[in-house]
Amino acid sequence: MLKEKFDLTGKVAIVTGASKGIGQAMAQIFAEAGAKVVVSSRKQSAVDEVANELQAAGYQATGVACHVGEATQRQALVQRTVELYGGVDVLVNNAATNPVYGPVLATDDSAFDKIMDVNVKAAFDLGKLVYPHMQARGGGSIINISSIGGLMPEPGLGIYSVSKAALVMLTKVMAKEWGAAGIRANVICPGLIQTKFSQALWENEDLLTRSVRKLPLPRIGQPDDLAGIALFLASSAAAYTTGAVFSVDGGYII
Repeated sequence: MLKEKFDLTGKVAIVTGASKGIGQAMAQIFAEAGAKVVVSSRKQSAVDEVANELQAAGYQATGVACHVGEATQRQALVQRTVELYGGVDVLVNNAATNPVYGPVLATDDSAFDKIMDVNVKAAFDLGKLVYPHMQARGGGSIINISSIGGLMPEPGLGIYSVSKAALVMLTKVMAKEWGAAGIRANVICPGLIQTKFSQALWENEDLLTRSVRKLPLPRIGQPDDLAGIALFLASSAAAYTTGAVFSVDGGYII
């Protein structure tokens, strides 16, 4: 019973931003649970490396390059997934960008547009693209990766925080409108996780020490800390969970 609840055998999962960090950890656990995983990120060589490692371990995985900020590439990602595996059951919108660190007044229009295109519009569009395929299979799970910055403003990450707040609300709208089709949508808000994306924050030892000292669980998070909750949300164990917001932050926003 327990194993069946978390079994993804026969399911097809797309994970964006999966060539490293949080996305790679989620792709790994989905594959271990039996899913056919499409590993996606901007560079084909990077996604091939992750997919090849999964294949070598006996799992089913394929690398499909996709810059989620480009509409034609988003369409191609979903189309290729359906061609390879016949449908889509799980979509993880993990790819994100933040080209500027500093106050809102220092963020120009081009940076604003890039942040919104990648962090919000891509999830919006990919959700719509997978909708008919999930509906045809009786439902599915959309997991959007936001940030604690989506729940409270983070210093130096103003517009990034705005985009992640928008992603939280987008998730709730998806959950409300798509539940009748059997499609669940939930959002995970990581805290400080030790990935290349957040390197500028944790490689500063003084900043890291001060940040960790504030946490009830006094350590920096690791990508694997997000994998278990992603598996829960992708699986039938979360069959009655939709529109929920999960903070995985060591207790930062308590």
